[in-house]
Amino acid sequence: MIKEVQLRVSPECAGTDKLLRRAMAEEAAIDGRSIKAIRILRRSIDARGRAVMVNLNVRAYVDEEPTDEPFEHTEYPDVSGREPVVVVGAGPGGLFAALRLIELGLRPIVLERGKDVHSRKKDIARISREHIVDAESNYSFGEGGAGAYSDGKLYTRSKKRGNVQKILNVFCQHGASTDILIDAHPHIGTDRLPRVIENMRNTIIASGGEVHFQTRVTDLIVERGRVVGVEAEDNSGAGTRERSFMGPVVLATGHSARDIYIMFARKGWTIEPKGIAVGVRLEHPSELIDRIQYHSRDGRGRWLPAAEYAFVHQVEGRGVYSFCMCPGGFVVPAASGPEQVVVNGMSPSGRNSRWSNSGMVVEVRTEDIYEVSEYPVLKMMEFQQRLEKMAWQEGGRRQTAPAQRMADFVNGRLGCSLPASSYAPGLVPSPLHFWLPDFISTRLQEGFRVFGRRSHGFLTNEACIIGVETRTSAPCRIVRDEEALRHIDLEGLYPCGEGAGYAGGIVSAAIDGERCAEAAAKGLGYEAG
Repeated sequence: MIKEVQLRVSPECAGTDKLLRRAMAEEAAIDGRSIKAIRILRRSIDARGRAVMVNLNVRAYVDEEPTDEPFEHTEYPDVSGREPVVVVGAGPGGLFAALRLIELGLRPIVLERGKDVHSRKKDIARISREHIVDAESNYSFGEGGAGAYSDGKLYTRSKKRGNVQKILNVFCQHGASTDILIDAHPHIGTDRLPRVIENMRNTIIASGGEVHFQTRVTDLIVERGRVVGVEAEDNSGAGTRERSFMGPVVLATGHSARDIYIMFARKGWTIEPKGIAVGVRLEHPSELIDRIQYHSRDGRGRWLPAAEYAFVHQVEGRGVYSFCMCPGGFVVPAASGPEQVVVNGMSPSGRNSRWSNSGMVVEVRTEDIYEVSEYPVLKMMEFQQRLEKMAWQEGGRRQTAPAQRMADFVNGRLGCSLPASSYAPGLVPSPLHFWLPDFISTRLQEGFRVFGRRSHGFLTNEACIIGVETRTSAPCRIVRDEEALRHIDLEGLYPCGEGAGYAGGIVSAAIDGERCAEAAAKGLGYEAG
């Protein structure tokens, strides 16, 4: 017999098998000795009150052992020799598009401008050690995309667009912990995600698909208004060679592939500027955040994870909010080219560093930016670029980042000292309140004041702000027909995921990848089952 119950228990009970079995038996009114196994189906932490509680949905196997799997498997057939579809980009949008194409009986050809997920580690390490950014292999470009070394957060609100549970199951099938099926805010962890990504690549290849690294798409092959392939530079060998790959194209290049936006603008293919959010990365000692969020001088204690927070407030008609919160994590250098300083955050699976950080950003709408460029559709991208170059200049023209103590920033004070930080390349004291655009800095200052009133101790000089956070989303939208998911000018082209402006995170990009794969299959006469 299987019984499921809802429990509300202490963190110690939730983390102790013996106590949890006892609570389960009492709630279900059964003999605890008859419970052969328990499985947590859902888990969330409620820290709103003085006493932190854990809400659980638990399944008990009474007088029987579990025979069901904790996740559903997807079958991937052999597609060798089948009709090809080109997938540009090996981030979550591209990888899940490729896997879905295999399910549908089509052969994906995945082209990734960067290196494989393990080789990129060396180039990422050089950013911190030598302040050298490889424009093709960094925190944005390479197998796994920007999310591979940015925590692997899997929380999404995009449930109406696709099957979130299917995405999580596929992650589990490729090596992710089944905890991601349980937790309200699941994450894989930067230390574990590369292995999961590699396993996905192995599935693609074992099924007859192809994966090409260091292969950067330079143009689309268009015949009579239809995309039939791509031109690419292959840099995987001793030199560069030009190659063509034929088939309809799923374009999943990510939000930092600025050369793709420039190509569209120059050729007159329809794209449009899109609202973004920019600001800073805010870093506190993790113990301080734990004490604030769990209402305890002891912080998280033995049984609770590093605490999260989420803030949002409207200031003069624009949202100011926390973004990509990384409890027990690190601030990382996320530039994707020269003369840029860009910061992002990540956490290992244990979320056990001395610091917690999040993006603190201000909503920027297209009407807020007036500068006229050669291509007006690129104005939001160029705004990002200007901020990133300012941060590079303020940071000493290296990957050292400009930073300021939080309370000093809010009060417009200069300061020459900074707290210890997880940011490996190093910080340089800088008056961000002075050189950030006024409509950004004043809104951030007011937002921080409000957040400090909501959570006593949050607004403090123990925390510092690090500039700049600009890559929260794509600055352009590659416009597509939402019915057919293809580009409105070009048949056979399926703009996909964050880079196309249609997703906002790993899971939503993966869902969009599956949808674009199904649209590409339909365009070839294959119907999704």
